[in-house]
Amino acid sequence: MAAPAFVEKLQEQIGHEFAAHQQYVAIATYYDALTMPQMAALFYAQALEERDHAMMMVQYLLDADEQVVIPALDAPRMDFDDVVSPVELALAQEKRVTAQINELTRVAREASDFASDQFMQWFIKEQVEEVATMSDLLAVVTRSKDDLERIEDWVAREDSGPESDPMAPPVAGA
Repeated sequence: MAAPAFVEKLQEQIGHEFAAHQQYVAIATYYDALTMPQMAALFYAQALEERDHAMMMVQYLLDADEQVVIPALDAPRMDFDDVVSPVELALAQEKRVTAQINELTRVAREASDFASDQFMQWFIKEQVEEVATMSDLLAVVTRSKDDLERIEDWVAREDSGPESDPMAPPVAGA
């Protein structure tokens, strides 16, 4: 049984993860409309990853015999000034999620909820990777904002797609 304070925060985080999913779909469609298929594919893949994070959290609550609550979501941002602003938004989002994950871990530790603390460790590692990826992408997009083909070439060369992680928590419904 998970600590009640952790359960409440995890239910909120499920909403944040689904909101990130929707935001990444919106970013992907922005790049798709610009005929930037590499950037679109990268963000469609990111969207699926965020959805899976939410479903990992759902599965954890199910396994812990806790109630699953899926919160309502605000609409994602759909309009962007240029090719840089969606990546700036994505990096800010990843930094915000990192703070949320760290807070969840703190709540689990303060409640001596060791199972929930252990569950959060994979997400901590994942957020380090996510922030690094978006930071690199922002540097490239900022540097090459007037050369869309250069951005596309970099993504095609550098983005190997999501890797399977045997340490990842199980995804509900998978």
